[in-house]
Amino acid sequence: MKHIQSIKSVVLFLVILVSMTSCTTEDLGRSGNKAAVSVSLRSTSTDVSEVFLDIEDVQLKVGQSPSESWISLNAINTGTHNISDLTEASALLLVDHIEIDPTYINEVKLVLGDNNFMNINNVLVNLERDESTIASNLVQRAFEGSYIYQLIIDIDIDQSIEFNEATNAMVLNPKLQTEIRKF
Repeated sequence: MKHIQSIKSVVLFLVILVSMTSCTTEDLGRSGNKAAVSVSLRSTSTDVSEVFLDIEDVQLKVGQSPSESWISLNAINTGTHNISDLTEASALLLVDHIEIDPTYINEVKLVLGDNNFMNINNVLVNLERDESTIASNLVQRAFEGSYIYQLIIDIDIDQSIEFNEATNAMVLNPKLQTEIRKF
């Protein structure tokens, strides 16, 4: 019985020792004064089966002054993707733990290229996009150092695509929502 008691004491000591010497932010390759940001894209749709978007980058609008600027997060999975398949279980990772200085974030922007189309009855139809339309979402939140921020951009496909009778074309006007998780 004393043998079991001594084993319990040793195990308890080891648990305390390991918890006190666990990894610091420096051990994880992160400096304590930076914020780490990851961005994923997912979609919702009930009407459309295949929509392909040409993703070029993800950018953040930083600062609280009139001279705010956009910074690139250097998206890793760029190119044309079938976003209809991007559900909660299969979101597309666009940015994987990039470090930024702590700052105030006003907007998150999904930068799209010109190769956007959809499949309608096995016919690929180009999605026109007004150059003045920006696929962005207001977040208005301070990102603090030593935290990890996971941004999930959710695009509502049904609300983002409409038929323009005047030009006889399908028009893409992305409707986004951004969920932010702080760890």
